[in-house]
Amino acid sequence: MVVRHPSGVTGCEMEFAVFIPRGKGPFPCLYYLSGLTCTWENAATKAGAQAYAAKAGMVLVFPDTSPRGPAVADDEEFSLGQGAGYYMTATEAPWAEHYQMEDYVIKELPDLVAEHAPIDRSRLGVTGHSMGGHGALGLAMKNPDLFQSVSAFAPISAMTATPWGQRALDEYRGGKDGERYDVCQLMASHGWGKDMLVDQGAADPFKDEHLMPERLAAAAEAAGIDLTLRLQPGYDHSYWFVSSFMGDHIRWHADRLKP
Repeated sequence: MVVRHPSGVTGCEMEFAVFIPRGKGPFPCLYYLSGLTCTWENAATKAGAQAYAAKAGMVLVFPDTSPRGPAVADDEEFSLGQGAGYYMTATEAPWAEHYQMEDYVIKELPDLVAEHAPIDRSRLGVTGHSMGGHGALGLAMKNPDLFQSVSAFAPISAMTATPWGQRALDEYRGGKDGERYDVCQLMASHGWGKDMLVDQGAADPFKDEHLMPERLAAAAEAAGIDLTLRLQPGYDHSYWFVSSFMGDHIRWHADRLKP
């Protein structure tokens, strides 16, 4: 099911997709946050998540990655603008008018999903890939009452240290408040009272410059967070990587979202 709706948070029409397994529910629910350049469709068609979710009896939600439309600010570079919302709250012009993705995912989307799927709102998990992995880990730590489980595929771990993250923070936040969106810094300031699962392709061309899994591991150890970080030999940043380990992540969330 694809839902198109006017958003009071972003001020434009938004879309998200929902997968509902057979049965009456209420079901546990897993958000999947996609990466740069993606829409909801990338993961819904390439990640292979639905078969695993059907077996686990789990609702899947695939939000879009940014506001969209001719009136929405954009940029020529793929790492900023439409398709690159970073699950942040923008404060600077011209982005602030529409780029309110953090509030959209946290404050608006849960009610919308509940209108269309029989979910148990006390059993909500979040995962994501790349920019979406950054979103999943950060949003979970800042909202532990909303999310009961979290995992990520190749997340951007240190927004304040990567070129993608630095530019987004400069444009969307005026270079301020990086600690609110840097996963490693959030581990120190917010922590996470449960465990985390992260998969990272060892042959990912973005690993060292943009993703920095070693920093993530060090930050988790320093904060006392139970992080399982798996470096997968031979895998790159593509959806072949995501689909190869999606079953593990669905089962991992299903175990932690049991009633």
